[in-house]
Amino acid sequence: MSNTTVRRLFAAFFAIALLSGCSESDISTPSDQVHELVYATAKDINDMNPHLYPGSMAAQGIVYESLVENTKDGIKPLLAESWDISDDGKVYTFHLRKGVSFHDGTPFNADAVKQNIEAVQRNASKHTWIKLSSKLKDVSIIDEHTVQLTLAEPYYPTLLELSMTRPYVFLSPNDFQNGETKDGVKGFNGTGPYKLAEHVTDQYARFQANESYWGGSPKVKQITAKVLPSGETTLLALQKGEVNFVFTDDRGTDSIDVDAMNRLTASGKYKLVRSEPMNTKMIVANSSKSDSPVSEKAVREAIWHSIDRTTISQTIFSGTEAAAETLFSSNVAYANIPLKKRGYDPEAAKRLLEQAGWIAAKDGEVRMKGGHPLTMKLYYDANSSSQKTQAELIQNEVSKIGMKLELIGEESSSIANRRSKGDYDLLFNQSWGLAYDPQSTIAAFASESSYLHATSGISSAKELYQKIDEVMVAKDEKTRQALYADILTSVHNEAVFIPLTNGSITVVAPTHLQGVSFKQTQFELPFERMHFE
Repeated sequence: MSNTTVRRLFAAFFAIALLSGCSESDISTPSDQVHELVYATAKDINDMNPHLYPGSMAAQGIVYESLVENTKDGIKPLLAESWDISDDGKVYTFHLRKGVSFHDGTPFNADAVKQNIEAVQRNASKHTWIKLSSKLKDVSIIDEHTVQLTLAEPYYPTLLELSMTRPYVFLSPNDFQNGETKDGVKGFNGTGPYKLAEHVTDQYARFQANESYWGGSPKVKQITAKVLPSGETTLLALQKGEVNFVFTDDRGTDSIDVDAMNRLTASGKYKLVRSEPMNTKMIVANSSKSDSPVSEKAVREAIWHSIDRTTISQTIFSGTEAAAETLFSSNVAYANIPLKKRGYDPEAAKRLLEQAGWIAAKDGEVRMKGGHPLTMKLYYDANSSSQKTQAELIQNEVSKIGMKLELIGEESSSIANRRSKGDYDLLFNQSWGLAYDPQSTIAAFASESSYLHATSGISSAKELYQKIDEVMVAKDEKTRQALYADILTSVHNEAVFIPLTNGSITVVAPTHLQGVSFKQTQFELPFERMHFE
């Protein structure tokens, strides 16, 4: 399939979708919602327990808060006004903000911090992806507004991991069940700028402004998350004014395509706001699946060479996402290192396969080796039209080198489950993102709940995991740089994370909505900073 053919197919598809909608004169925004944002989401907010992981991170991000915040200018105070770190790097003393209450009126204090963090720690098996969970040794109350965390050993990403959307955020102790949060909670009262007011599963969730918020009451008084299928349904809802805000969700998926966004902005009633690059979209290869061709480095490299990232960037994303050649872009800390380039080169892919013993009787046929065909399954998010389109393009490209891919669309939760169990050949995924990388994605290389199956089949796995452990406790900057360079070089050479594009967060908002901005994370938005003219 040529690039021209691909472009024509996409143009026809978008034309049909847009013609089925309303005319530009019919595009409206909710006239009776001047203080309300109604955003479309492809999935329900789910369980809002901040110490577990099914919930929507965008929703949890406006309800709960952490001790510190990750910003462009580094770690800044949030629920902790200041902190001290001991000379040996093991003891963190936090001085808490006074006069803060949970949504149910319960005071936020050192006791609440201790109860929350210890509840997370008692469910440690759920948090293996976050290394702090294995380093934290003790939580002590110094006084009502001072709490001390003691680590078993120095761990340089401590503040970064404490700033994350979950799990080290704070829920009213009155919501605990028998002193725990691991088996469910009785309510969802955080300290954040919004509180959950109503939730109808798979329909909508409504959040009201926290008028007692320590940072000042938000000017947007109500936010509603409305569950709608991505694509034409969401576009029509925007055109009719049933929703007035969409943004890239925590799966890296946009609710509507680029042409639809441009149509809405052309109406003059909506505007488009994009963040700087936040993450890397990629295909994860399961190196540990010994009964699959994907366990072979040559096969993984052949897939890498078969992907035309320029076409994906320019045709599928209309240039809004840049082609990615490495797991992390060079603006990520410690990632600006020289790595072997693997460009789009089908002939190189064929040579790799032939050298590895994968032979085709003639062009167009599936290659064979030892009586086994070169076939694999590629899983994508069924709610992401861009992933489906990319999967179809990749399926077509690899067929030209004698490889067959079976495409399977599933819910994101199902794909995450496959990733943790190792029940896949290939699947779409993305890096943790700017605020979390490289440390979180790299820590996940050795985590059973994340990328362990992707990395455990490579020859240098044991050495890789040792270096991951070392880099997390390294106090010397040059030592960290060297270790990160070795780690990134290792997984790059093994081609277990096949990069596609560098993604960003896209917002479509009413023209008269001001203060639209982004955090240092792809998972949440600062709604509390927004206001209508």
